[in-house]
Amino acid sequence: MKFKVLTIFPEMFSALDCSILGRALKNDKFTLDVVNIRDYSTDKHSKTDDAPFGGGAGMVMTCQPIVSAIRAVDPDRKMRRIYMSPKGKRLDQNIVKSLSELDEILILCGSYEGVDQRAIDLEIDEEISIGDYVLTGGELPAMVLINSVSRYIDGVLGSSESVVEESFSDNLLEYPHYTRPAVFEGLAVPDVLLSGNHAEVAKWRKEKAVEITKRLRPDLLGE
Repeated sequence: MKFKVLTIFPEMFSALDCSILGRALKNDKFTLDVVNIRDYSTDKHSKTDDAPFGGGAGMVMTCQPIVSAIRAVDPDRKMRRIYMSPKGKRLDQNIVKSLSELDEILILCGSYEGVDQRAIDLEIDEEISIGDYVLTGGELPAMVLINSVSRYIDGVLGSSESVVEESFSDNLLEYPHYTRPAVFEGLAVPDVLLSGNHAEVAKWRKEKAVEITKRLRPDLLGE
């Protein structure tokens, strides 16, 4: 899997050098190429924004640097081109799984009040949102997307079961987890998890997943 990210704040993506994803990048399980949109601006000051037509607060990212950057890194239009936007489809596990089956993904991060619509109309395949709220830019949403998608890449996680047995698999939230010690401040691990009976453990986990989903997210069960 190859990710290409277009942003005016490339330094933010150093966060992906940490932990599990950092190890996966180091081991070439996937690649991440962060492109500075300013490098493609024809303005003598590398400007990438301007005041909006029609007036209003804030600035809007201009077409030229974005379009030039996208066409430079994906000249044959082989990549799925995504713009992180609060107007987009809300990211869920089904979308994540679908994107994980692609070979290359290009992610555009907007800033300020947004991106000139013509750049989106000309170059973007789809818009994706990580929730019904607004951030100062698309960098954090882009990192959320990369994190969630990369977990499906072989070798990124320590166990393939980690992807299968987690929240939103089968429209269920995940069951509770426990580890040592068996008793902590008077709270004991459920006996079934110490029994060694794998069938009973699986049954308990499924029952707890259903119970938690009904209590916290009944909408996932159509209730």
